[in-house]
Amino acid sequence: MTRTNSASWGLFAILWAAATGYLALKGADWVFPFISLGIFGIGCTGIAWWLTRKSDAPEVPVARPGVELAAVLGYLAVYALAFLGWGIGAIRTLAEAGAEQDLIVIGTKLVVHVVLPAGLLLLLGARIAPLFDTGIGRRGFWPVLVVLSAIFVGLLAVVSPSLKQIAELNVPATTLLWAAPLSWLWVSLEAGLCEEFLYRAVLQSRIAAVLRSPMAAVPLASIVFALAHVPGLYLRGGPEVDGWATDLVQVIAFTIATLSPLSIFFGVVWARTRSLLLVVLLHGAIDVLPNMPEFLRHFVI
Repeated sequence: MTRTNSASWGLFAILWAAATGYLALKGADWVFPFISLGIFGIGCTGIAWWLTRKSDAPEVPVARPGVELAAVLGYLAVYALAFLGWGIGAIRTLAEAGAEQDLIVIGTKLVVHVVLPAGLLLLLGARIAPLFDTGIGRRGFWPVLVVLSAIFVGLLAVVSPSLKQIAELNVPATTLLWAAPLSWLWVSLEAGLCEEFLYRAVLQSRIAAVLRSPMAAVPLASIVFALAHVPGLYLRGGPEVDGWATDLVQVIAFTIATLSPLSIFFGVVWARTRSLLLVVLLHGAIDVLPNMPEFLRHFVI
């Protein structure tokens, strides 16, 4: 197990360093990858590791690791190219920007990220109930949720223009008392449940079963997570989108250097707690402030 862990984490370190180096070579932003790695990949992951030191997370049963992992990777390849690369853009054209479009998008994303992968595993004879384990009564759940959510919201309040944008909407404080939690719930479903179920509960658990090491699966799942975002960024991006370039290798380097450290954090939390609810809510805590102005405009004002 030690060799497997070392090889997996060593491969991640090499790929991340190579990706960051390539960005520097191309004159792209190579500083943010260090910030992402420092805050999410090391800092927040270290806090989560310490807070879950007494966690007693159960194993996820996987009957046919090799077959299930191959099927999941095949699904991810089609999903990355067909949905992230083209489909999500086409879905958004079905309605103008607003509440109707948001409802269409979240419904489609839940089908693509949750319903279809769960159905695929069921066809293979896998048990999916353990993947939806909330872990709400497990040791470490509440400390991680409270501490890390506070860190994420506080950090985004400082580095993003979200609070200013929310203030400019002149929404009454009494309305924000219920709209803010509802916005958190919305983004936890739209982004958190979709990505965390697919990449953590489905993919990472299968890699862990193949390698027989939950922690060795974390960096490998994080690399797959990063690479899956390449088609969407390369095909649907443009000069105004962070990380986009006409150089495909540069886009790949950007996703690995900037996105994989965040995935490391979620992967470690999942491996230590096996709580889908926890990683979903933490994902929502990262996205809630940047997405709240749009939520307020579409559903509240």
